[in-house]
Amino acid sequence: MQQDQREHAESGGPPRYVTVAAEGVHETEINRSRFLCALAPAATEAEAQEFIARVRKEHPGANHNCSAYVIGADAGIQKANDDGEPGGTAGVPMLQMLLRRDIRYAVAVVTRYFGGVKLGAGGLIRAYGGAVGEALDALGTVTRRRFRLVTVTVGHERAGRLENDLRATGREVRDVHYGAEVTIELGLPETELATFRAWLADATAGQARVETGGEAFGTV
Repeated sequence: MQQDQREHAESGGPPRYVTVAAEGVHETEINRSRFLCALAPAATEAEAQEFIARVRKEHPGANHNCSAYVIGADAGIQKANDDGEPGGTAGVPMLQMLLRRDIRYAVAVVTRYFGGVKLGAGGLIRAYGGAVGEALDALGTVTRRRFRLVTVTVGHERAGRLENDLRATGREVRDVHYGAEVTIELGLPETELATFRAWLADATAGQARVETGGEAFGTV
């Protein structure tokens, strides 16, 4: 995936990243200890920390609630917490698993209920890292890419056909609003803006207006 991201950037395409498909929990048992891995997408570090706090609140009687998260398409923010397990045996292998699987904008919390059998440092590393890997497999991942938000304003007489043409050409129509005029919100790769303007002018005989906005991410 990292190679794909580099090649895509070099080709001028919109950056892509992989994240967890949806919030969920997957449980494994190792030597009578229960390991519950909760995964969630997180757009910001604050969202990741809020999720960690929520999971801890849901499991006040657990022995450990270890966590790791990666924020940023470039993995610019990385944090791991062992939550009382021996240093480097829980949060770090969890973080390493997220990075090994090229996961971004995601948080993992592994809740452990001790079953009476000590696993040792090596066993803990395998258990915590493995819990995240198994949860990713069970809950699934999605690939997302970055778009520029574009708003097209056009008269009612052209709106229906334009919307059909936009969808037929594979462009991502995010919203349509009918008022005095019709506004159509799209998500377009940055590199396609100039081409799109030319296409739109031809398709509407120059009767549509285009405004560019902020960024958004969509599923590939």
